[in-house]
Amino acid sequence: MKILDPTTVDSWDRQVTSLPGASFFHGTAWATVLKKSYGFTPVYFTKTEGRLSAAVPLMEVSSFITGKRAVSLPFTDYCEPLVPHLEVSKVLFEAMIQEGKKRQWKYIELRGGTDFLGDGPASAWFYRHTLDLTSGDAKLFKGLRDSNRRNIKKAQKENVEVRFEDNLDALREFYRLNCLTRRDHGLPPQPWQFFERLHEGILARGMGAVALAFFRDNAIAANVYLHANGEVIYKYGASDKAHQNLRASNLVMWEAIKQYAARGFKSLCFGRTEPENEGLRQFKTGWGAEETVINYFRYDLAANAFVSEPKTVSARANQVFSRMPIPVLKVAGKLLYRHMG
Repeated sequence: MKILDPTTVDSWDRQVTSLPGASFFHGTAWATVLKKSYGFTPVYFTKTEGRLSAAVPLMEVSSFITGKRAVSLPFTDYCEPLVPHLEVSKVLFEAMIQEGKKRQWKYIELRGGTDFLGDGPASAWFYRHTLDLTSGDAKLFKGLRDSNRRNIKKAQKENVEVRFEDNLDALREFYRLNCLTRRDHGLPPQPWQFFERLHEGILARGMGAVALAFFRDNAIAANVYLHANGEVIYKYGASDKAHQNLRASNLVMWEAIKQYAARGFKSLCFGRTEPENEGLRQFKTGWGAEETVINYFRYDLAANAFVSEPKTVSARANQVFSRMPIPVLKVAGKLLYRHMG
């Protein structure tokens, strides 16, 4: 067993992608973005048998507000431990506990890991939606909910135009829309520095894109996609609700589905959805995506037990953020966001 930082291992991506279940989030690009943006410390538990045979990605989050803990991975919807069988799981998990106590972590949180932990009780669960992109445009369009097909046609009729970009200007447009959307949801936005790192480490390397919807030359909706090894991830979405009637968000998603399918990608993951967010769940199932469940596991190192995950943002906090002017909200995001990882 060895603990390492994958951003310092030249062969990491080649090795980790050979393991069953490896996703975009297991690679060095995402680890580097998190490390540079927020100062998190990669602590990846690995086992090697001539080559990499198991890996559990963790990052140490040290916060004077929310405490010191290990998360796999911060700001990541899912990151399954890549472990071949239960015997190895037990060895690695025991090593994680011992290392965590030495580093004085409050807890270890795994976002995914049902097979890794066996009977460990989940602390929280979410829906995950994944769309098979291999069936062709006609079948994909037929698989959409009727309302989605109508909304796509309405956006097209209104001459909404979708462009795919990977430059920093496109991310600036997304960031502007993202600040509006996050305020609508009563949440601070990610700091701009994060998107600069996202561009530098992912988009500029051909591993992602911004899909922007324009109406009369004004960006009114945008999604950020990440992609690697045949998998596409819908990571962020934002829009200006003043133009909601144009249904631009539906057209953005449909154009992304078509483009990635044409490029030979096999699947599109819509990320996680909270069980209580029925509206978002309906939006994602409306694209013909398959619904599964992601379990999260939180192990309290003081109690030596799995525990439930508490809610981190109160309704009162949501109200405060939703009333902030955008410049103030940006400052709040810059100061607070890393503590939420």
